[in-house]
Amino acid sequence: MKIKSLFVAVVLMAGVLTAPTASASEKPTVESFTFSPQDIDIAGASTNVAFELVISHPFGIDSTSTLLTLKNSRNDSLSTYLTRSDSNASAVKVTFKGAITIPRDINTGVYTFSASGVKNNSSAGYQYETGTIDGGKVRTLVGAESGLLVRSGGDLNFDYATFVGPSYDGTLGISYNDPLKFSPLNIPIWKVGETYDPSKYFELRVSSLTLSLTSSTPSVCSSDGKMLSLVKEGSCSFVASTAKTKDYLAKSINQSITITSARTKPTLSIDKISNQDVKDLGKSIEIGRIYSASDGWVLPISATPTICFASGFYVKLVSGGTCKLTYQTAANSTYLASDLYTVSFEILKDGQPVVVPTPTVTPTPVATPTAAPVVKKTITCVKGKKSVKKTAISPKCPAGYKVKK
Repeated sequence: MKIKSLFVAVVLMAGVLTAPTASASEKPTVESFTFSPQDIDIAGASTNVAFELVISHPFGIDSTSTLLTLKNSRNDSLSTYLTRSDSNASAVKVTFKGAITIPRDINTGVYTFSASGVKNNSSAGYQYETGTIDGGKVRTLVGAESGLLVRSGGDLNFDYATFVGPSYDGTLGISYNDPLKFSPLNIPIWKVGETYDPSKYFELRVSSLTLSLTSSTPSVCSSDGKMLSLVKEGSCSFVASTAKTKDYLAKSINQSITITSARTKPTLSIDKISNQDVKDLGKSIEIGRIYSASDGWVLPISATPTICFASGFYVKLVSGGTCKLTYQTAANSTYLASDLYTVSFEILKDGQPVVVPTPTVTPTPVATPTAAPVVKKTITCVKGKKSVKKTAISPKCPAGYKVKK
């Protein structure tokens, strides 16, 4: 019995002794990593920058210093040590401080910074390192959200891709922020008479900047600075660019494109459709098939679906009245959209106005007015058991016949 009690006591003591190791897998925590000033000018009075790094761990910090390194996109680098500011080895939170004077002959730009890893005390029964500690975001300047800004005379001269593209060149391997808009399938039409809008193909990464166009072959393709007008066949050379600012260097992308002959507007040949009788409501009639070299078979669309419904090369008669069908081909990279063609026919009903079916053409993109239709009326005349129909602007029954009421 005493042996069992002793065993339980040992187990309980072991549990008590190992309780502090509940955080055994915990690495030192970076509380903050700050610096001031965040923006300096090498032509200014002072180029000194102070850094402060705060690290914490439940068992304290073992490291007494950490190496601070600043580096720009050209691989220019500066370094100094940040030294621990206290002498309390068991302190849970430790501050490392240091300063560096930026040389006045250094290249301007954005210098990101990092500190070497910091370890916790080995008294924890383990020792982990933070790993490299990078400075965080401190501003909203695109491409330079973190790091020290080093200017000269106010200019940062930041070498950054302020815009990318063109999206129709799939060989560039660019990852766009808006891949649906900037798709390699969205290809410009390089033909005489077309207009090229760079905002559809070049993604602006810095929204505060303006994308401009300059043509070096204005007789072939001219530019107003924003758009490109394709004037005649030949080789078109132009430059898309963003201007230099206090923050960014100027950026440009050159393009050379061959301009070919203008797109043409296809002409459709539309057949008349004979009038139908109201007694045939519900049936479908086959209509002539229209073919266009620009779009293949052209299917009609009913402009009067309550009277007739078009499906493929058939039209279903729904009710009496004027059935109107329209035909038009869509624009593509070779052809313009055709004019809008309209063909009408009557589903005849006694006493109902009748429009003489004459196909009409509505030019695109500007519609032109059409002449007013000739309206006729159909009546039924009876004489005994005989009946005849008469259609005219003012129809009259033959002698001896009366209008059927």
